[in-house]
Amino acid sequence: MRILAATRNAHKAEEIAEILRPLGVEVVRPEEQSGAPDVEETGDSFEANALLKARAAAAATGMTAFADDSGLEVDALGGEPGVLSARYAGPGASDAEKRALVLARLADVRRPEERTARFRCAAALASPDGWAMLFTGSVEGLITFEPRGEGGFGYDPIFFFPPFGKTFAEVPRERKNAVSHRGRAFRTLAQFLRAAGACLSAGEAGERR
Repeated sequence: MRILAATRNAHKAEEIAEILRPLGVEVVRPEEQSGAPDVEETGDSFEANALLKARAAAAATGMTAFADDSGLEVDALGGEPGVLSARYAGPGASDAEKRALVLARLADVRRPEERTARFRCAAALASPDGWAMLFTGSVEGLITFEPRGEGGFGYDPIFFFPPFGKTFAEVPRERKNAVSHRGRAFRTLAQFLRAAGACLSAGEAGERR
C-alpha cells in the first residue's frame, strides 16, 4: 500500500515511514511525486492543519495522502507553543532557538511537577475525491531545565518522559516511536488502512462468488 506524505520535513517523513513500514504501508515523499503542493498551515488547530494539507495533496496528485500537524503544549504557558510549535521563535528559527524560548519562558517555574506538558498529533488521511479521516495521539511528560540527549528533533531534548526516566532525545528512535504522539496516531491510521483493505478484499471475493 502506497500513500503520499504531505510533508517536506525530512525528519518527520522519515519517522513516519519507520512507524508505517512494519504495518505494510510505503510512504511516498512529495519530491518523488509530481504535483505535490506546498500548503501553508493556516488552521487554528492541529486537526484543521492536517486536513488542509492532506486534502490539498490528494487533490493535486490523485493519490491517497496523509498529513499531520503536531506540537508541544506546555501547561504553564497556557498551552503554548501549540499549533505555533514549528514557528514559535519566528520564521527560520532553528530547533535549538525554539527550545531555548520555551525554557526562557519557563524560567520562573522551578518545581518539576509544575512543568507538565504533552506532545499532540493529528494525522489526516484523504482521498482524491475529498473523503478524509482524522486520527489523533498524545503523550504526557515534563519540560526539563536544559536540553538533554542528541537524538530526535524539535522539542525532543526538553521533553522528559517519566516512564523512561529520559527525554525523547536520549532514547533510540524506535523506543520513542513506540510511545510517541505521532507513533500512536499513525499506528491507528495504518490499522484503519489494513482493516479497510481487508474489507475491500472480502467484498471483492464475495462478488466473485
